[in-house]
Amino acid sequence: MVVEKNLILDAHQIRQKIKRIAVEIYEHNFKEKSIVVAGIEGQGHILAKLLAKEVRQISPLEVMLVKVSLDKLAPQQSEVTLDCDIKSLKKKCIILVDDVLNTGRTFAYGMKPFLDIEVKKIETAVLVNRSHTLFPIYPQYTGYGLTTTIKDHVAVDLGKEPTVYLV
Repeated sequence: MVVEKNLILDAHQIRQKIKRIAVEIYEHNFKEKSIVVAGIEGQGHILAKLLAKEVRQISPLEVMLVKVSLDKLAPQQSEVTLDCDIKSLKKKCIILVDDVLNTGRTFAYGMKPFLDIEVKKIETAVLVNRSHTLFPIYPQYTGYGLTTTIKDHVAVDLGKEPTVYLV
C-alpha cells in the first residue's frame, strides 16, 4: 500500500512561520526582561529552539530554553519533567511549544509542572493547529491552521530540510 503524502509547508514557509511567531511573541512580551520557551520533547523542543533563537535575534529579551519531557501516548500515566530547576521559572512568562496541536491533551499535561509554581502567564505556540481540541487549549501563536479529519496525520520534520506533510 502506497501512503500518499501532501506537502503542507516547505522549508522556506516554515522559516517564515517561525519568524512571524517570534515577532508575535516579542510583541506580546516586550515589557518583560526575560521569557521561558518550553518545548515538548521531540519536534516541539526543536521548534522551541528555533523560536528561541529567532526571538533572541529580533529582541533584547533574555530567552531561557526548557525541554518538557512526557509520554505523548500516555501522558496521564507518565511523569512530566523539565530539564531545569522549576524554581528558576518562578514569576516568569512561559511559552509552551509543540509542533502540532490536535486534541490539546499533550499541552494540558505538559503544563502540569508549571502549575506547581507561581508563573506570570502561560501561553502556547504551535506550528500546525488542527483544531480537534478535546481540552480547553487554544494556541496564542499558530504558524498554520489546518482543517483535517481525525483520521489524517500531520507529519512534521524540522531537520535539515524542514517539511510538514499531511499523510
